[in-house]
Amino acid sequence: MTGDPWTQAMRRGDFPAAWDIAVRAMGQRDPATRDDPRLPYHLRWVWDGRPFDGRDVLVRCYHGLGDTLMFARFLPLLARRAARVTVEMQPHLLPLFRGFPGIRRLVPFDVARPLPPQDCDIEIMELSLALRVGPANAPMPALAIAPAPLPPGTVALCWGAGDWDPARGVPEAMLLPFCQGPALSLMPGPTTLPVLNPEGCPLDMVRTAQLVAGSALVVTVDTMIAHLAGVLGRPVWLLAKHDPDWRWPVEGTRTPWYPTMRVWRQPAPGDWAGVTSQASAALDRPRRCQPAEGE
Repeated sequence: MTGDPWTQAMRRGDFPAAWDIAVRAMGQRDPATRDDPRLPYHLRWVWDGRPFDGRDVLVRCYHGLGDTLMFARFLPLLARRAARVTVEMQPHLLPLFRGFPGIRRLVPFDVARPLPPQDCDIEIMELSLALRVGPANAPMPALAIAPAPLPPGTVALCWGAGDWDPARGVPEAMLLPFCQGPALSLMPGPTTLPVLNPEGCPLDMVRTAQLVAGSALVVTVDTMIAHLAGVLGRPVWLLAKHDPDWRWPVEGTRTPWYPTMRVWRQPAPGDWAGVTSQASAALDRPRRCQPAEGE
């Protein structure tokens, strides 16, 4: 299994080791490149190590929707130490986070007109490092989402990973075994799978969250849906590549980021048939696709 030392530390949940590596890397950066406008937003670094206690802090969300969902858990902890927390968040997520604890001001992130700097700027994915707090000590506050009324045992499915890393996607037909009971698509387009909504899931974050909240189980590839199910506390099975992203384990099936998640990793690179076969076999079909006991 490949991976640089920071990735290896994150995969095994050794957050102090990962923080030490990140601090050393921070000390080697040229201060002139901080929040460098010549770089795409997802490649920028923002926090330069300056103190944030008692200061006005601007949290910038420069990465994907799933990244913001994953690291929002640290905002209440930041708010206990900062004087005021402003969060510049992707517009799609704003309806989910209105009234979220720790956010004094929530504004949409406009890539053409970002907010001016405050006393301390920090990208949301830098919060764990800045606070020196891992996910086990930062439980996600509940989001005010009403579950959609769905048939008992409904399994929600997401098989597309988008353009960021198409290799994370699973061929749609391989999820057919998960449709032996009531099933739901969380994909935006139509599907030939026998699901309750063959026209697909609406492009509306609140409605998507309601469908996730109302499902008995979410089966998804490594994309925003995995994080949404995790932060909503729903049972979620993640279908991961053999060499997964830094946030997922390569040993075992559990992750400290989401206690309700089980990770199903490819037995070999590219082997989606193997991983979907293993996962679908674990469903308790007599109970209409409910996860088997202990899963």
